[in-house]
Amino acid sequence: MSLKVAIQMDPIHTININADSTFALGLEAQARGHRLFYYEPKELSMRDGRVYARGRSMTLRREIGNHSTLGSLEKIDLHEVDVVLMRQDPPFDMSYITATHMLEMVHPKTLVVNDPAEVRNAPEKLFATRFEGLLPPTLISRDPEEIRAFRREFGDIIVKPLFGNGGMGVFRIREGDENLNSLLEMFGQMNREPVIVQKYLSDVRKGDKRIILVDGKPVGAINRVPAEGEARSNMHVGGRPEQSKLTKREQEICEIIGPDLKKRGLIFVGIDVIGDYLTEINVTSPTGIQEIDRFDQTNIAALVWDAIEGRK
Repeated sequence: MSLKVAIQMDPIHTININADSTFALGLEAQARGHRLFYYEPKELSMRDGRVYARGRSMTLRREIGNHSTLGSLEKIDLHEVDVVLMRQDPPFDMSYITATHMLEMVHPKTLVVNDPAEVRNAPEKLFATRFEGLLPPTLISRDPEEIRAFRREFGDIIVKPLFGNGGMGVFRIREGDENLNSLLEMFGQMNREPVIVQKYLSDVRKGDKRIILVDGKPVGAINRVPAEGEARSNMHVGGRPEQSKLTKREQEICEIIGPDLKKRGLIFVGIDVIGDYLTEINVTSPTGIQEIDRFDQTNIAALVWDAIEGRK
């Protein structure tokens, strides 16, 4: 089987090839004989119901500073490719939502991974709230009094943008911290969206675990331990990756959410777990597979492609 694969992603020349999950997915597709076509979201267009992209054929190699070769610029009809990987990073803003609407026009004849309608309907912090009993105490609101009351109840809280990513804009506000009102004013000036507020989980000092699920089944995990003096565990802000296996509770979380992910066509998903609690379900552009592969001697990209090819 040789498939024509279009990859919608951020600029290819900016990626870290030793960490980027899209690069790993592209290399695996190429190794299987699939043809790669690369374009950025800004190069996506729709005319009279037909969806096009201007981009270039692409060859990948694991050579730092020389990891891609691009062909000449061309326009392709996405109705005529086999698979589109929607892999640009959030933020999950109106540009991202518009791209899901456009790609929905070609899916499922052209398989879009993940299903664009379900990506649109599963914003990561909101989607997790569908699963009762899995999250820590959580408030979604832009009402300052509701947020202040939540802080009075739990004392130590995390406040973060509802549609943020990568740990950006995440604040820990302890009991008595005088910055809460200013923080809420700042968020209110930046956008009209609610924020998400959660009880601070002290277990985060032991790590924030990223678990990868393929077709609703867990296939690997990595623990991310925050740096000293840092509330965030994201690796690009100093979080330390550690090899990790799933606990009984984490297996239980995966068993609860996995069937729903599979039913929704969310083939490649990353969830975040702190202690006994699910905190996010990442469906837009999950990361972490290269780190897991290095620790566990696995090939998660191959599992993703097995699932994709099983649908073609």
